[in-house]
Amino acid sequence: MNIPVDFTWLEATALACVRITAFLVLAPPFSHGTIPMRIRAMLGAGLALAVSPVVTVGYERLDTGGFLLALAGQAFTGALLGFLVMVLFSAIQGAGHLVDTFGGFQLAQAYDPGMAINGAQFTRLFQMTALLLLFASDGYQLVLGGLFRSFDAIPVSGAIDLTSPAEALVGAAGQMMLSAVQIAGPLLIVLFLADVGLGLVTRVAPALNAFAMGFPVKIGLTLVLVGFVYAALPSVVAALAEDAARLLVGVTR
Repeated sequence: MNIPVDFTWLEATALACVRITAFLVLAPPFSHGTIPMRIRAMLGAGLALAVSPVVTVGYERLDTGGFLLALAGQAFTGALLGFLVMVLFSAIQGAGHLVDTFGGFQLAQAYDPGMAINGAQFTRLFQMTALLLLFASDGYQLVLGGLFRSFDAIPVSGAIDLTSPAEALVGAAGQMMLSAVQIAGPLLIVLFLADVGLGLVTRVAPALNAFAMGFPVKIGLTLVLVGFVYAALPSVVAALAEDAARLLVGVTR
């Protein structure tokens, strides 16, 4: 029995699979530790089959050395694009970290094996909520759409220009820090004013021991007001998903 095999199609699809799988390893929501690596590899192979009609157009077979170099280049490209998306979505994790630090919850820091980070309660809560919202709102489709459009600009046999990703990484890091402050900003202002008020009470009436009162007061304020920050997360996740899709398209132009 003779089974014809189109090696040109096979090579192009394999290169696309490497780029997509490297992207899924780092980019949220697929980077969470509860998703096994074999599932990400299977998902990468399935998505590569979906984009194979696009990546095989104009592709020419490479020799063994050229194919191995192309594999390394696609792994680097996918990992770089996934890292950019991860940096952008780290704003939500950063906002939770700020709330934990200013609210006094950082003392109960614990290790999160899912995200492989050390974080307190709101850091993990915000991160898990963001991942859930990405799946529930189909925001992950925007992220994957940006990845798929990268094949139009950078063929599977080509290499990415490092100038654009470097500029995008600096911009994404700045936007991440700004977004984290914007998300948690109102609550941080209230907690700062609470610290100022407790400091004034200490100066006026030292016998009240305002330092000992500070922890329960700040924790109570955090629990009461964090709901307003939590209610804004759906719109924040939607905006970040759109920014991630635009970032991927802009980097690969």
